[in-house]
Amino acid sequence: MDNVFVVGMEEHNRQVLLRTPSAEHCRFHGLLPLEELRDDKVDIEEMLAKARRILDGFDGSIDAIVGYWDFPVTLMVPILCAEYGLRSPALEAVVTCEHKYWSRLEQSKVIDEHPAFALVQLDDTEPPDLGFPMWVKPVKSASSDLAFRVEDDRDFEEALRKLREGIDRIGVPFEQILAHVDLPPEIATVGGRSCLAEAALHGVQVAVEGYVHQGEPVVYSTLDSVDYPGSPAFLCHRYPSELPEEVSRRMAEVATKAIRQVGLDNTLFSVEFFYDPVEERLDVVEINPRHSQAHAELFELVDGIPNHERMLRLALGRSPNLPAGGGEYAVAGQWFHRRFGEDGVPVRVPTDEEVRELEETLPGVSIEIVPDQGVPLTELDAQDSYSFELAKITIGAQDGVEMRAKYERCVEGMRFEFDTD
Repeated sequence: MDNVFVVGMEEHNRQVLLRTPSAEHCRFHGLLPLEELRDDKVDIEEMLAKARRILDGFDGSIDAIVGYWDFPVTLMVPILCAEYGLRSPALEAVVTCEHKYWSRLEQSKVIDEHPAFALVQLDDTEPPDLGFPMWVKPVKSASSDLAFRVEDDRDFEEALRKLREGIDRIGVPFEQILAHVDLPPEIATVGGRSCLAEAALHGVQVAVEGYVHQGEPVVYSTLDSVDYPGSPAFLCHRYPSELPEEVSRRMAEVATKAIRQVGLDNTLFSVEFFYDPVEERLDVVEINPRHSQAHAELFELVDGIPNHERMLRLALGRSPNLPAGGGEYAVAGQWFHRRFGEDGVPVRVPTDEEVRELEETLPGVSIEIVPDQGVPLTELDAQDSYSFELAKITIGAQDGVEMRAKYERCVEGMRFEFDTD
């Protein structure tokens, strides 16, 4: 049996891992609690030291260290793998992807499909000459945290005010990671507590997922990301994409060039795009040097195997190539039921019995209630700057119409109540 250590493993994804074909010859061990890794004042060196103590005290072989979460998991895995002689992407390649400014610099060397961008410092008083609207965000963030759409000079000033207040939460531990990398001068002077401004993009959001095995990038899927009307907040991620095959092919070509440029290997990846069907224009939003754990069950519903399987195969030195199709459903989506605007304290959330009844009534549906009763929504982890997640609803269906109907049935059947005083 192979001993696989999973950084930040929690119960939901443990169950997904146990449903993979590789689980037959793997034992999964949690390495560091997810809640500690998500702490507002996470100390990277302290977490690495704790992980080393656990690994050094393990009585058995250490065959793989993996992770499927964003920062800091994606960056801790290659550090630990390098120390224990295990397969993983190189830390520098992962940092290149996750440092938004460095990533843009590398992308611009090989592709034209990216927005205009500029570096912004927290003490800047004038916006860069990109034109409005633009987005301003930290050079490292997660789940669109502290990302602001800026329409004018006043918006720019307000965005920088909020960024100065909150950037240390990820900026400080990110700089601890940067200390492990021999940075080029243009990045060493930027550090981890600067910001990136980018020209606003428009169109539909879409992503390709792939892997790099023995130095060769392979794109294996395209997924659509659908926003709430009039908002940048995601309504759902849908697999497979409804875009024309020609668009998917173009995205795969652009993604492959960018992935080769940043030097990724031995990893899954996701490259997010905006596609403007009127101008037929593609723009890279960002490169993620990991697969999305949120998509694991979408692949399971459509292809019969969660994409965690590819992660395990790469880490254990086996080919990650898997067949498409073979699942119970033709289409799958992860939907997000959200509350917009003001904060609130949930005084009622759907009960376990109510959730279970919906899941039993609607085949192919699983529901995760996000907030806890009595805990303010502002205390939720990994939220965007515009809304609060109330529920994540994973749905398999035979077509998009059926999937939308199942989502609406779930929203109608879940009762939330809030105290806003």
